[in-house]
Amino acid sequence: MSRHNRPPLSLKHIAKYMKEKTSKTCVIVGSVLDDPRLIQVPEGLQIVTLRISEAARARVEAAGGKVLTFDQFAIQNPTGKDTVLLRGKKTAREAYKHFGAAPGTKRSKARPYVRSEGRKFERARGRR
Repeated sequence: MSRHNRPPLSLKHIAKYMKEKTSKTCVIVGSVLDDPRLIQVPEGLQIVTLRISEAARARVEAAGGKVLTFDQFAIQNPTGKDTVLLRGKKTAREAYKHFGAAPGTKRSKARPYVRSEGRKFERARGRR
C-alpha cells in the first residue's frame, strides 16, 4: 500500500484496543511507534506489523509479548484466526486541515494556506 494508506499506530492505541482481547493477535499494515504516555505495556501482547521502532519492540518484548513479521505469522497461523486488524488515523495528516469548503466562506473550518503568520499576512477585510 502507499505510505498515505499506511498511517502509523502508537503502542498506547494498541493497548487500548487489545485490552479485552488478550488471546488475539494484533495485525497492523503499517508502522508501530513507541508512546511514552503508556505507562505499562499489557502482558503477552502479540503484534504483527511491517515496521516497529526499536523502543516499541523492546517494551513489548520486556512485557512478555511477541513481535512478528507477516511471513512469520503466515507460517504460524495460515488461516488468520483470532486476529484483530488495526490501522492508524488516516486524517491525522496536516493536509486534512486545509480540505473542505474554501477558507472564509460560511461555516467553513478549512484553514488557508498562508506564507507566514503575523501582522502583515492574510489580514485583509473580514480577517481582523
